[in-house]
Amino acid sequence: MKILFFGDVVGKSGRGAVAKILPELKKQYEPDLVIANAENVAHGKGVTIHTVSALFDAGVDFCTSGNHVFDKPDVKSVFEQFPDRIIRPANLPENLPGKGMAVLNVQGHLVMIANLNGRVFMEKQFDFGQIDNPFTKLDAILAAADPDVKIRLLDFHAEATSEKRGMGLYADGKLSCVLGTHTHVQTNDAQVLPNGTGYLSDLGMVGAAGSIIGVKAEGSIKRLMKEGEGGTRPPIEIDESDRYETGFALITIDERTGKCQNIRAELRIENLG
Repeated sequence: MKILFFGDVVGKSGRGAVAKILPELKKQYEPDLVIANAENVAHGKGVTIHTVSALFDAGVDFCTSGNHVFDKPDVKSVFEQFPDRIIRPANLPENLPGKGMAVLNVQGHLVMIANLNGRVFMEKQFDFGQIDNPFTKLDAILAAADPDVKIRLLDFHAEATSEKRGMGLYADGKLSCVLGTHTHVQTNDAQVLPNGTGYLSDLGMVGAAGSIIGVKAEGSIKRLMKEGEGGTRPPIEIDESDRYETGFALITIDERTGKCQNIRAELRIENLG
């Protein structure tokens, strides 16, 4: 099975980039399943029905997310309208909307997609309660999983590369693939781990090229220069330029064993116009 997985899609530029590049990628690579992380799709933070629908209309089959997925007021309606096409981290409080895992039927093969959030350097980024240990939560997900579902994917939305690497090695042989999201910077470590799990520390992002993780560089640099000096923090704005970068991975998985046969990361920079 061939899977195409986009990194965090950021705002209008990211949505436009997916709409433009995906038909070309489908023609070139013929993926059986297309997944995108959508937590930043609505002007940089959160999801709305309109913005998630734009990804589905562009040809995305399924969306994962992360810590910002609840930042828009109508997020509950998104999970209600698309209950089988978008998930949120499973280790967030159970009273929040959405679910943390889904099983899809892709051309007769069952595919489990799970979503977990990291905790290292992210302790203060949650205002909705305690976040559970992602490693033990993965154990619980796998213990309850149907053993007939051989293809198992994890979007691990985390800050620290050490935590992501730890998750990759912990899950090696248990999952088909562990793909990191959240930092918006694609890493150069796509590999198949010793026991057959595909791994990439971060898919990168789909958003404005020349930005700083999707926001305008000028404001972000001013904020970085003033960090720790006290006073008000300079504002930052989502970059919606027509020049974009697209970070994604191409994954091939053996349907019989669920083991990853190949994983390759790719980053393209192009113009929307």
